[in-house]
Amino acid sequence: MANPTGEQFEITRGNARAVVTEIGAGLRAFEVGGVPYVEAFAADEKPPKGAGQVLLPWPNRTKGGQWVHQGEKQRLAITEEARGNAIHGLTRHEEWELLEHAESSITLAIDVPAQEGWPVPLRATITYELSPRELVVTHEIRNEGESPIGVGLGTHPYFRIGDVPTDELTLTLPASRVRPYLGDEQMPYADEQDVEGTEYDFRSGKLLEGVDLDTAFGGLSVAEDGNHHHVLSHGEQELVVWAGPDFHWAQVFTPDDLVGRGRAVAIEPMTCPADALNTGTDLIDLEPASSWTGSWGIRVR
Repeated sequence: MANPTGEQFEITRGNARAVVTEIGAGLRAFEVGGVPYVEAFAADEKPPKGAGQVLLPWPNRTKGGQWVHQGEKQRLAITEEARGNAIHGLTRHEEWELLEHAESSITLAIDVPAQEGWPVPLRATITYELSPRELVVTHEIRNEGESPIGVGLGTHPYFRIGDVPTDELTLTLPASRVRPYLGDEQMPYADEQDVEGTEYDFRSGKLLEGVDLDTAFGGLSVAEDGNHHHVLSHGEQELVVWAGPDFHWAQVFTPDDLVGRGRAVAIEPMTCPADALNTGTDLIDLEPASSWTGSWGIRVR
């Protein structure tokens, strides 16, 4: 049986280590000094609940798999059959091409051809680069077609601080806006609203015990370094998930049944929210032959 994530690429720097997969170009492991900071999975397993995957050329859901490009209706394959939506893009189960593999960095690429439901070809690259206590991830998307198109990007890591139980972690988000989850609706997110006075206000930090989220947070404030900072902490231990200014959204997901871990927390930097191909909200507009570059990262304090 073929390995479901293909070849495994390890990078190291000092006592930091990460593992990236050939299929999906996903992040399978990140640790510092032997302490894990993402929820890992075995090399011969499929990523549980999208763990570490790259979501391209749209994150989250496209309602009914349908959208319109330049007046022409597009029909994407339905990949969330229970709700009848197209979810998380086109590349997470595809083989990426290895461009460069150094000791502390790796770059992979993929061509997204014009196809049913996606009319404009793209070329994407991803670079993972380690510093002693940080992993930086840089994405580039290029329009290889002859017409403009709006694209989105997200990523799906689950975070931890060693063996600290998820419910003992505190989550801090710089978000003033939210789109709450609506359960079993076909497009399960409410309209954008203020977090002030609601259970979704994480600006001062909240313990994750008793918190149940599959929720898109927006209105992200910018830190002094020009990035958005999402923070998990436990006492003096702190993990910062930072994302560049074009990552306007963060999806937070707290499943109770992540394989091998149970209760877990995903913090997903996204350039746009669910159904952006239809709403246009925060899509990255790419003219023919133009490119977009953006970065996010994990910093351990």
